[in-house]
Amino acid sequence: MPDFVASKDHLFDLQPTHNPNRYFLPVEDKLSVGPPGNLFLFGGVGLASSIRAIEQTTGRSTVWAAAQYLSFARVGDIVDLDVLVPVHGKYNTQARVKVGSGRVSGVARVVGHVGDREIFTVNAALGERPSEYSVQWAEKPDVVPPTDCAPVDHWQEDRDDLHGRMDVRVVKGRYGEERKKGGLSEDGHVVLWARMREDLPMSSSALAVMADFVPSAIGNAIGRDAGGNSLDNTIRIRKIVETEWVLLDIRIHGVHNGFAHGRMHLFAENGELMASASQSLILRIRD
Repeated sequence: MPDFVASKDHLFDLQPTHNPNRYFLPVEDKLSVGPPGNLFLFGGVGLASSIRAIEQTTGRSTVWAAAQYLSFARVGDIVDLDVLVPVHGKYNTQARVKVGSGRVSGVARVVGHVGDREIFTVNAALGERPSEYSVQWAEKPDVVPPTDCAPVDHWQEDRDDLHGRMDVRVVKGRYGEERKKGGLSEDGHVVLWARMREDLPMSSSALAVMADFVPSAIGNAIGRDAGGNSLDNTIRIRKIVETEWVLLDIRIHGVHNGFAHGRMHLFAENGELMASASQSLILRIRD
């Protein structure tokens, strides 16, 4: 395993332990979302930190990673990430992360638990194979630049939680009070520009955070003040290029029986398809 290198190139502060396959992540306000006094770790940060742990352990780049969310980690928790590597071949690796959390003064090192509670699990494949092909058929929508787009209300720089660390602009879709106007969306389609305010380099972890924006498109789709709790999040990495802004092309496919399903394409400013993602979630209507 490569020696762990502490990095300021990520939104989070992942820490190594004496066990080369175990890491931990302190849950802080700046990694969390939710109502004041009841913040919880943003699901995309959980997936992103797992990807970072897997890549650090294996020394390989992520091809895909899938998270299943089982519970919440609150501010003050310590999230433990244990990396299991059952397959390590010539070109690719299959890995799994077991994740849990405990209070700083309590069971901080219990694998996969807050007490007996597992938080999420992540499965992933990593590696590179020699190939003459680097092609994409998905096309970036022809949109105006982010400077010409209105910011999403709750992603504001003056906030102390994760919302204050990202700049998100609306290209297409209804957010805030606009969601309640006009009823059901014709196409369930939302397009956003997003970037890290801290000028961090683009990475698989950064894309994993943004890939958790599918629930934000639910309100636009059904014309209500609504969102959702993610049941899962799968990201498939194609090619990472340096870019300040990422275009999030989101489509809600459908809603039924209190659940919603959607997907996202993540494009660099130059049109390069960097990743695709998909999620299923519990529908939450707040109005």
